[in-house]
Amino acid sequence: MHAIVVEDKQLVLREVPDPTPGPGEVVVDVAAAGVNRADVSQRQGLYRPPPGAAEYPGLECAGVISALGPGVTGRQVGEQVACLLAGGGYAERVAVPVGQLLPVPTGLSLQEAAALPEVACTVWSNVVDHDCLRKGETLLVHGGGSGIGTFAVQLGKALGATVVVTARATKHDRLRALGADLVIDYTTDDFVLATRDFTAGAGVDVILDIIGAKYLADNIEALAPNGRISVIGLQGGRKAELDLALLLNRRGSVSATSLRARPRAEKARIVAAVQREVWPLVEAGAVKPVVHTALPLADAPEAHLLMESSDHFGKILLLP
Repeated sequence: MHAIVVEDKQLVLREVPDPTPGPGEVVVDVAAAGVNRADVSQRQGLYRPPPGAAEYPGLECAGVISALGPGVTGRQVGEQVACLLAGGGYAERVAVPVGQLLPVPTGLSLQEAAALPEVACTVWSNVVDHDCLRKGETLLVHGGGSGIGTFAVQLGKALGATVVVTARATKHDRLRALGADLVIDYTTDDFVLATRDFTAGAGVDVILDIIGAKYLADNIEALAPNGRISVIGLQGGRKAELDLALLLNRRGSVSATSLRARPRAEKARIVAAVQREVWPLVEAGAVKPVVHTALPLADAPEAHLLMESSDHFGKILLLP
């Protein structure tokens, strides 16, 4: 088969061995794979795959099961699935643990389904499972035009939250169309002042942050009492000072999580919850995949350039 490999921090299409399904795994013929910021970090040598994962980038895909590994029951060759991966999505085929398979939501194509597994599992595990976002609370999403951001806006609204988003001005109208209640241009406006003004001084209850160190102090300033911050990216750096007195005053919490390296059993729990709680919202049309573009697999370098420019809105896909 063909796959995208990383050579000297470059993405190169190569012929590689076909994957063999291990116990509890299936092989999926990939119809489309999602591009994520973590893939860019992997190409740059900053984010190694966890032990046992495929060396090729790619944390999500959708396709058709073509082989079953030992001990697999309840699955069949020819079944269409969406997949959460630890790696290997930038390829024609990938081996996937059965606990990380999702059905393709009714009404969606395989390409549309490929835009969902990583963002759905990341947003749900942080905003809902960990931070317990409740109806009537306010959610602040940084990087609103990203795949994570566009999904988080929709899920927050579907759960009955008020949603505040930071994004470039060119993306504001599309974010409002997805349901954002307030969109802030982070290049010109102070999001702390804007959110405090919007909430009449109350602050926000949950923050989903892809920036990291650069936003830590301001995120705490923006928190409501008992507010929760989930840091899921480090685009703004790794190290920052933390004002514990301010955090104590807010009775707030800061957590930092990643999805890729979690044990299979934990991923399977998250995937099952997403299928149970999020997929019905997708099938009802309350949450939709947002796809910016789909490129041939060989154009993976161009996909990464687009990702790094942040000019995209929603997901970038690769098509083997």
